[in-house]
This record gives sequence, structure tokens and C-alpha cells, in this order.
Amino acid sequence: MVVRFAPTEAGEWTYLLTSNVAELNGKTGTITASASNAPGFIRAANVHHWAYTEGNRPHLWMGATELRFDFLDDATFRAVADARARQKFNHIRGLVLGNPEDHMFSAPDSPDLAQFRRLDERIRYLNGKGITADLILAAAPDDLAKNFPSADERRRFARYIAARYGAMNVTWQAVREFEGYAGARSLLQEVGAALKENDPYQHPRTSGAQATSAPLLDDGWMDYVAEGASGDEAGAIEHQLYPVPFVNLEFAREDSGAGKSGPQDVDTDTFRHKLWNATMDGQYATYANTGTYGGRAVDARFADSPGARQMTVWFDFLSQTRHWELEPYFDVDGGRAVALEEYEYVVYLEKPGPLELTVAKHSYDVEWINPITGEIVKRKFKGDHFTGEPPDRSHDWVLHVAQEGQIAGMNKSYKFESREIAMQELEMNSDKVPFAIEQPEGDLAVGRPAPFSVKMKRETHATRSMMWLWTGEVAAGGEGFRILGTGAKGIFQTPAGLAKSYPAILHVRLYGMNALGKVNALDTVFQLTQ
Repeated sequence: MVVRFAPTEAGEWTYLLTSNVAELNGKTGTITASASNAPGFIRAANVHHWAYTEGNRPHLWMGATELRFDFLDDATFRAVADARARQKFNHIRGLVLGNPEDHMFSAPDSPDLAQFRRLDERIRYLNGKGITADLILAAAPDDLAKNFPSADERRRFARYIAARYGAMNVTWQAVREFEGYAGARSLLQEVGAALKENDPYQHPRTSGAQATSAPLLDDGWMDYVAEGASGDEAGAIEHQLYPVPFVNLEFAREDSGAGKSGPQDVDTDTFRHKLWNATMDGQYATYANTGTYGGRAVDARFADSPGARQMTVWFDFLSQTRHWELEPYFDVDGGRAVALEEYEYVVYLEKPGPLELTVAKHSYDVEWINPITGEIVKRKFKGDHFTGEPPDRSHDWVLHVAQEGQIAGMNKSYKFESREIAMQELEMNSDKVPFAIEQPEGDLAVGRPAPFSVKMKRETHATRSMMWLWTGEVAAGGEGFRILGTGAKGIFQTPAGLAKSYPAILHVRLYGMNALGKVNALDTVFQLTQ
């Protein structure tokens, strides 16, 4: 037997074994832990952000999806891991159970120990390079149910994984995506609660998702939201509603030359645009490319791709900011922004052109950053209303406006209390909400297309730019809400699995976020049939 333990303080530790193996029960001993410069594990901090457990230092999460890192040959694994470390990635995300043919368990109580020893060594290798292993227990809820048919077996599996890897630098993601599976919510609650109960280090927990894992937050086992949507509406609006960190796991995959296999696979420029827009939504980012992420054969030659190098530009830039205090900022025209108001503003111009940015009245250092190369053009500015254009219009740009002399001094301290991050109150009074639901009308049927549309009741300066998010939930079904659509109009199809029996009552909620970041919502109900 092996006991894995990560001392959280230097000094002498005393242990006591409690066991149903008679010769082990009651054994005691001591361990002396020496001091270390390691920053510790990571934890949620400052509402939407991350910190290390030691020294209250901020953590800038930059992940890479390498789903099959445990199942690659040694040379390929090390080539990919080494490349990601050079590129400054500090998270690598991959599957524990793998595919059915990987046979991590021959029976619910029979793990393949050789396979798990290989995973042990690979997590140690990543940790040794400063990389956290984001462990996805299974690709889908059905994989958990097939491998571990009973609730007791699933809880025992979660206990085994927590015991084996809890003392390492890991995070937990229950499944790669949970939507579309009957009974997924209750199954993940079982597994998530078991992880929470059996992990003494309380590593961050979530579930991967096609769109968002926010429907699972109320169950109490998750402590951050994973986004998978490629658009900005879900991430931008949910950031205003939930006081937890957000990590976008699969907003896009870069086609780095290996070819495309689906709509999530995009060219490098499109990937970069989605990366920076997700950042303006208030999300941390996870990268993937079609050559290495694991959807097909993995080829380490694609690890050093243009998109991966642009992720390094992203990391290098944000590392110089107070990223752990930046929140979406809306007093801007011509771009999208996050800011630590009064001190620091970061603006992304996907389509370069004239920009207007309202700031606190001070003297500022101004930098125009090329997000492709990281090259910087510096300027100065004094006042409270910045206007200007990027150095050229050949590509997108990032603008950094920082109060002169202040940020460098502030960055000598990692205090998380320099500003309060307050969640806004959702406006749901229909008399005060400036829009109405025009469609859908009548009954809805599972899988049948239904047009949806919004009607504005009054136009204001704030409503000149709106983001829209449509969700649907059958309360009696117990599965939580699902995102039905985005935008002011379009077509959505109600997914199967929301209801246990039909007809059912479908609760539809429309969120609208205006140009000032204010979120309003309207509720309505429909009869849902099969």
C-alpha cells in the first residue's frame, strides 16, 4: 500500500493509521517536512479568479487540452509536454479513463495498475515542469455508468482517484461534457460529492460542458464553471451572475496544419479572436489544436503552432497586469474591455478602428500590443477620455492603459483586497425590463425547431448593443437548465432529456445584457411535448 501526502507546512507531522487491516490499524509515526519555495496548489480567489495556496500569490490559468496524454508513447508525451512548458502553459487537460479500448478498469474493483502507474509518472512529470494536470475522469456520464454501474462503485472510483492523485498538483473535471445524457446531473453529483469528501486538499472541481457547467452549480460540489461555447453571450452574461471563476475549455481548436474535423476547428486568426474575446468575457483560457488535442492521432510536430505561440503572447502580457482583479468594463466604444477601474484598462479591438475609452482622470502609460507577435508600441496619455486608433488596421490589437507609476508599485504586492467585486442584482420586473419575448409562441416539442425573437419596448443609449441568452429548464426533470439559443432572433431546438415524462412545463428565461453590462431577464413557460 502507498500513502500519498503533501504537507502544507514545514515542520514535524504525526500520523495515525485507521484501517480494517489489523496489523496497520493504530500505527503511528512522524514525518518532518522541510521548507519549500513551491507556491502550493491553486484555489478560487477574489470571486472570479485564482490564487496559489501558499503566499496568496495570483495564478494565471493557461491550459492546453491534450486528451490522451496518458495514452501516448513516451517520446510523444514528452515532446508535447516539453513544448507546452516552453510555451508557458501551466495546465494540461486529459482523460483518466480514456476510451473503452484503453481498459483502465477490467472490472469496477479492478484497476489496471500498470496503466495507473504510467499516469502517476506523467502527472509527476507535468508537475515537475510547473504544470497542473486537469484530470477529466471520463469522456461522458455514460462512460462512468458503464464502468461503474452502481452508485457505490462510482463513489469508490472517485475515492480511489482522490486518494491516488490528491497529493499531486491536479484539478478535477468530472466528465468532458455532460449535456445530452439522461440522469447526468444526479450521477455527477454523486461523483463530485465523493471527490469533495475524499480530497483533503480541495483541488478545484467542475465538469466539462458543450456550453456551460453552470446548471450544476446549485448542487454544491463544483467551485468553478467550465464553458465550452464558442460564442461570447453565455460567458459574458454568466460572468455577471455567478460568483465563481470561469475557465473556457473548448471555445475553439486551432487547425495547426493537421486539418479540420468539425465546426470547433478554426484557423489561427479566428482562434486568436476567440481567445481574446473570451478574456474580455472574464474567462481564463484553455488551448487546443487539431494535431495534438487527441480527437485523432497525436503528432507532436504540431505542438509548436502559431496559435500556441500566440497563447504565450497572451500569457506574457497578462502576467504583467493585475489580472486577478480585472473585470469586464463597459465604458468603451470600438472594442471590448476588462479593467481594474482607476488603475488599469485592457481593451481588445477585434476590428481595429477608432476607439473611445473613459478612464479616471490621471496620467497614463499607453501600450498597443500586437497579439500575434507581442510587439509593443508605447504612448503617453493624460486625462479622462482616451481616443485613438491602433498603429495600423492590418490585424486585431490589444490596448493597455495603466496609471503612470502605479501598477509597478502595486504589483510588488499580491493583495486581493484592493477592490471589491460585487455581483449585480438581476432585474426581472417586466415593467422595468426594456424588452419583451416575441417568440416562441404556442406549445414546443422536443427536437422540433422553434423560432425565437426579442422585441424592444424602448430604445436607450445602453440598448444600442445587447447580448442575448436563452435558457430552458423543466423543473420536475431535475436536470437543470440548458442553453437553447443566443442572439435577438433565431431558431432553437429543445434538447431531449430535460423531462422525465410528457407533456411537461418548460421554463424559458431570456437574459439581455446591455452596453453598460446591466443584465435584465424575463421568464415565460411553454408546454413541452415529445
